[in-house]
Amino acid sequence: MRTQLELFCIALGYFTRIPVPGWVAWAPERLTHAARWLPLVGWVVGGAGAASLLLFAQFLPASLAVILSMAVTIRLTGAFHEDGFADSCDGLGGGWDKAQILAIMKDSRIGSYGAIGLVLMLLAKAAALIELTSASPAAAAIALFVAHALSRLAATAVLHALPYARSDDGSKAAAVVRRLGRNDLAIAAACGLLPALVLLAPLPALAVLSLAALLTVWLARLCLRRLGGHTGDLLGAVQQVTELACYVGIVAVSL
Repeated sequence: MRTQLELFCIALGYFTRIPVPGWVAWAPERLTHAARWLPLVGWVVGGAGAASLLLFAQFLPASLAVILSMAVTIRLTGAFHEDGFADSCDGLGGGWDKAQILAIMKDSRIGSYGAIGLVLMLLAKAAALIELTSASPAAAAIALFVAHALSRLAATAVLHALPYARSDDGSKAAAVVRRLGRNDLAIAAACGLLPALVLLAPLPALAVLSLAALLTVWLARLCLRRLGGHTGDLLGAVQQVTELACYVGIVAVSL
């Protein structure tokens, strides 16, 4: 239990801005096993977003409650995944070959594709969550919790299925490049799927799981075709796209 707690804390410290205890033993090679807890990190981030949404919805309009809730989750993660999504839009949109795409994604500046993609992504998330919050704040809170867990399972699946596209360049993402073991995958799948299976009715759960699975496969094939593998930025893009897909699926079956 101590080992698993340490691995969870490593994942929490790696994927969020939440401080972790000083007694947690850090080592780069432990990150591969810590990735099993990435969907559980989604529980923390999604739970914070859900709780803040329910709080803000008590005294603010749905639109403001959603925007402030999104700000809470972005602050917790340090826009970690949003940054990866923007870089992926720039690289895949402006690059012609693997070397050019990787060079663009490594550039800290944001380009037209990244800016437009990020704005549209955040607007789409906000629009979907406002629709849900206007009908039922509790339903929107459940959607947040489910989406943050399931989308991180999607990123974990791509991490496991594809090789790392860059050579070991000393970047933060290069530390998590090895495929997960069978136990790691089982734990990640349980943490990612459980919220959707328990908290959603059968039809929304089917819609969410189907959309997330289809998009995960499509994005993995896109990564493989364009780059021959994944990068940290592309994993962030997978998380963002599948998170939005969860909201869209729930809205679609709720109309």
